[in-house]
Amino acid sequence: MNDIIPENKQALNHSLDSLLRPKVWDEYIGQEMIKKNLNILIAAAKERGQMPEHILLYGPAGLGKTTLAYIIGSVLEVPVHTTSGPMIERAGDIVSLASAMENGGVLFIDEIHRLSKNIEEVLYPIMESGSISIIVGKGPTARSVEINLPPIVIIAATTQVGRLSTPLRTRFSGGVMRLIPYTEDEIAQIAMRSATVLDIDLPEEAATIVAQRARNTPRVANYLLKRVRDYAQIHGTAITSELVQKALSERDIDEHGLTAEDRAVLKTIREAFNGGPVGIQALATTLSEDTRTVEEVYEPFLVQAGFIERTPRGRSITEKGMQYLQSL
Repeated sequence: MNDIIPENKQALNHSLDSLLRPKVWDEYIGQEMIKKNLNILIAAAKERGQMPEHILLYGPAGLGKTTLAYIIGSVLEVPVHTTSGPMIERAGDIVSLASAMENGGVLFIDEIHRLSKNIEEVLYPIMESGSISIIVGKGPTARSVEINLPPIVIIAATTQVGRLSTPLRTRFSGGVMRLIPYTEDEIAQIAMRSATVLDIDLPEEAATIVAQRARNTPRVANYLLKRVRDYAQIHGTAITSELVQKALSERDIDEHGLTAEDRAVLKTIREAFNGGPVGIQALATTLSEDTRTVEEVYEPFLVQAGFIERTPRGRSITEKGMQYLQSL
């Protein structure tokens, strides 16, 4: 068997997520209120011959914040330059990035809550006046020089809006917009669209099963769809409802979208801490995980699905969570 993958197939594999990303408003399913408000903001700015004001998008991971930034860039017909909070280590990084945008455009900053205070200070004049002040020279001869930038709209994304400082958050005068979890029907529509893009024959009832296990998240739905495609390909069979159930069950993803790791969190709270409440540090230590993984990977969906709840004293398993464990 020839294991060498042609270059064009390699390129396709590397760009698969980009391929599935909606490119225009009509392809973007869900988040209707945000799309309506963004359309008004962008249309009004274009009529004035200006760039729209800066925008902050927040909500759980995988809901389409990056996709919205690229669609906005497409509508404005400007390039989109991307970075993230962890990538910007020094104030000079943001200065270099903004200065390199010679023709302006969209500057998309993911995980903006991870910017340091010093970098926030550099970002303020860019957002307020479209300029950067740099220090030229050293000692007594040092002087501040202001550099005017081309029109830039900053679109930022975060999963933890509460970690942004008030001065930074209030500078997103174009709007602070919250993306909400998708409905099961919307996720099924997204799965059907992605199947069309990938040239997969996906029956509607099979798409519904994918949606039921996708945790109300488009990114998860696309991940599950690709794994179902792999399973059907290796077994040389068509995709059916039964095959989807089998493929995902063999990956230990149940009908609620919970994984073995999610179940471990629930069982640990029930068995090691008598149902809770338990502090995040104690829970993470017992699971042999770091607190950030528990807080950002496992906890959000378990809370959203109603299996655990956050209390002032820690995390507790809910009645629904207890019933779920009893059904296993």
